Amino acid sequence: MSERPAGQQVSLWVATAGATSYPSLTMELDADVAVVGAGIAGLTVALALKGAGHTVAVLEASRIGTGVRGHTTGKVTSLHRLVYTEITDRHGPDVARAYGQANQAAIEHIARVVAEEGIDCDFRRVSNYTYAESDDALTRVRDEAELAARLGLPSVFTPEVPLPFAVRGGVRFDHQAQLHAVKYLQGLARAVEGGGSHVFEDSRVTSLRDGAPGVVETARGTVRAREVIVATNVPIGDAGLFAGRCYLHRSYVVAAPAAPERLDGTFISVDEPMRSILAIDVGGASFVLTGGEGHRAAEPGDTPTRYRRLEAFSRDRLGTGDVSFRWSTQDSMPVDGLPYVGRMSPDAGHLHVITGLRKWGLTNGTAGALILADTLSGRHNPWAAVFDSNRTALASPPGTAGPAGGAGVLLADPGNPEPRGQTGVAGLRPGEGTVVDVDGGAIAVYAAESGKLHAVSAICTHLGCTVEFNAEDTTWDCPCHGSRFATDGTVIQGPATENLAARPSPSRPAGPVPG
Repeated sequence: MSERPAGQQVSLWVATAGATSYPSLTMELDADVAVVGAGIAGLTVALALKGAGHTVAVLEASRIGTGVRGHTTGKVTSLHRLVYTEITDRHGPDVARAYGQANQAAIEHIARVVAEEGIDCDFRRVSNYTYAESDDALTRVRDEAELAARLGLPSVFTPEVPLPFAVRGGVRFDHQAQLHAVKYLQGLARAVEGGGSHVFEDSRVTSLRDGAPGVVETARGTVRAREVIVATNVPIGDAGLFAGRCYLHRSYVVAAPAAPERLDGTFISVDEPMRSILAIDVGGASFVLTGGEGHRAAEPGDTPTRYRRLEAFSRDRLGTGDVSFRWSTQDSMPVDGLPYVGRMSPDAGHLHVITGLRKWGLTNGTAGALILADTLSGRHNPWAAVFDSNRTALASPPGTAGPAGGAGVLLADPGNPEPRGQTGVAGLRPGEGTVVDVDGGAIAVYAAESGKLHAVSAICTHLGCTVEFNAEDTTWDCPCHGSRFATDGTVIQGPATENLAARPSPSRPAGPVPG
């Protein structure tokens, strides 16, 4: 096994926020609205609906802030790299304008909630930059700056980008923000809890039923509600519908002690390899976050090498110290470049969804939550049609690349390698895993530190793809739709709701166990 990269393998946000301790759902409960998922979208829509007089029950599979939004970069901005050029080219300027307005409204909503609820989450107003180092990128940022300004957004082109290395220029949006993502989510949860509304942790949803009322079931309890909202990274209970409308994209972040000269702003590059940069003070210490190295979850890659490249960029170009924390995340990317908000399907009566937040979930998730809160409260929302989960143009136009490099629709196994023969377990060393064929069935085999083999079915319980071993996180990951499982088969992250079934461990050939 290759040497592990530097830093604790945990998000800075998770490591510095402290843990929550909401109860599990262990009863039958009635509420006006049930919300599946306590991320940015789920908690924001829950609080907005509570404020409108509804009772809400939020169900979180794990702990607040440990999902996708607990592994963000912490940027709160409507400048999403070159998003306005992309959306205008694919959908026209009116759609691009609506997207920008919705994200600008999300920034201001977050600012108001922080102030009104007294949430201590290191919220700070900053400028956000998309910067260029090459001539080609410079032309693209000039065009983006001019387009975004015409759309009414706070956009200017600037030759001055406050980074400690040479930059040709950039798009700048002023009066944007950054925050400690997990502390913000925990503050939202505190505001939702009480007054007839509830937050439940360690309450993985196992089934949903649309109806009047809708029914949400966990292993130990049930919520009946007039309306049900699924606000998870990849929806559950949709019969695979959104697995064909989104693909999973994985990216990586390292956090290292900052140089004495503070970075003033948040940044993302146009040139490849893409780099995302943010500086923040947490607990009296200053850190710089460097993100990038993204790829489709279905594509293999050398994870330790990706972290080391980010570490080198952080050290050599930003003057940081040794990496303190490192983490990865998987984001749901919509094939046509716009998030999905609305009814789960055209014939859904009371089942709704927020997904496809395209790596900018703090604002897109907030915008989606506000749209759905308006819809369920009988109010018109000017951006609902643009984000409509059942819009007719759900695929990329012919010959058009999807966001972040192509609009792949993964409905089945994306060509991951055939399982090795049973002899493939012979060389497994402690901490390693592989998928092997045993009597025509794919088995996921993990070697514990003791050398003992543990086996589970390698077939993802969501839509039947074959899982792959993630050596960095020591998990079984589905490359199709992002489900993740512990080495004993337990679901860590959906859309899967059922564990991988245990299987008899295959026998090693005679000989010493690899050390």
